[in-house]
Amino acid sequence: MRLVTPGDSAPASVNRYLLPHENQVITVRRHPAVLMQPVALVLGGLIVAGVLSNTMAGSGGAAVSWIWWAWLILLGWFVWKVAEWSVDYFVITNQRMILTTGLITRKVAMMPLTKVTDMGFQRSITGRILGYGEFVLESAGQEQALRTVDYLPYPEQLYLEVCEMIFPNKNPSDD
Repeated sequence: MRLVTPGDSAPASVNRYLLPHENQVITVRRHPAVLMQPVALVLGGLIVAGVLSNTMAGSGGAAVSWIWWAWLILLGWFVWKVAEWSVDYFVITNQRMILTTGLITRKVAMMPLTKVTDMGFQRSITGRILGYGEFVLESAGQEQALRTVDYLPYPEQLYLEVCEMIFPNKNPSDD
């Protein structure tokens, strides 16, 4: 997790969505585990393409080239997923939470911190092993654009930081 220092700024893809009076507090990119399925598909496709081209090597060169072209398309899809992951950010400012996603079609979801009535996080067994979790946000009886944020790194630390911002210490004698 990257805690933002006062002189630091958000990535350019996120900075345009911050208001002039907002201070960025936390910026994280989704955990690389979001790429597990694309990696598995590309590696599985490579194995299948290798086996099929080995068994069809004597019968015809056209079928083998089609197999490898199909795998190259799968590889291109994987590169696209990595590029999308590289521009997806979860940003917490002093006033709201923002999730930006998408490479060409940009989606920005946000929820003001003052509207959060309940927040929790979940971790699957895979998430506990690899170090990611999912935030579940609720607001007072309204359907929000930002309800779940999955594949967040350091979920416990991030959860505590956000809770501290939502429920600040009101007792100055505890400082």
